[in-house]
Amino acid sequence: MVLIPRCGIRETDAFLIKNYKNTSVISGKKANKKWLCDTFGLDEKKPLFTFIGRLVGEKTADLFPEIFSQVLRKNDLSILLLGYGETKTEQALKLLSSAFENYNHFIGYDEKLSHILYAGADFLIMPSRVEPCGLNQLYALRYGTISIVNNIGGLKDTIKDLSNDGFGIVIPSATTEATVAGIIKAKAFYDNKAAFKKTQKHIMSIDHSWLQSAKAYQELYIKIS
Repeated sequence: MVLIPRCGIRETDAFLIKNYKNTSVISGKKANKKWLCDTFGLDEKKPLFTFIGRLVGEKTADLFPEIFSQVLRKNDLSILLLGYGETKTEQALKLLSSAFENYNHFIGYDEKLSHILYAGADFLIMPSRVEPCGLNQLYALRYGTISIVNNIGGLKDTIKDLSNDGFGIVIPSATTEATVAGIIKAKAFYDNKAAFKKTQKHIMSIDHSWLQSAKAYQELYIKIS
């Protein structure tokens, strides 16, 4: 487990276009999403999916060109990627910009942009093949962004699937088919506006700080002592 501030970093994050808290999550995320869509030529009315991180095999980034092509071709959504890594993957992702008007990317890293993406995106795509802990899904929770994760390591420990009264999308494997299905499931959930907005507010209050970990260790110690 990692140290995540109990009070929302989105309330004081100087990088954001607009700060927000649980009671203003809808308007706050809308302002940050609008900036992203205006900057990268996307439609703010569509659900916005993002990936933030290294474009390497461990993150399943080698499959992204095919995954994104499939979902963008048949679904009314947008994808905005921030990352860098393997040259072959970078080049394939760059080609998608000319093929799909609802896709864009920033190849490289930009600290401000990463914060605005956490705040403005509706969904974070994180179908990692390997993820002992994972930070991005925890950051996404604090900003009210719903994660799509593979059922491994720290991802399955911190994200519970919607079908089990949870608050995220958990896919069974890091494959093209499973990730595409997860994104389509997320799009359907986005269209259920009431449930989607309720979940956004809920995940911002989930506490993964060391305070909760210490409490769990204390309870275990008392139980076995």
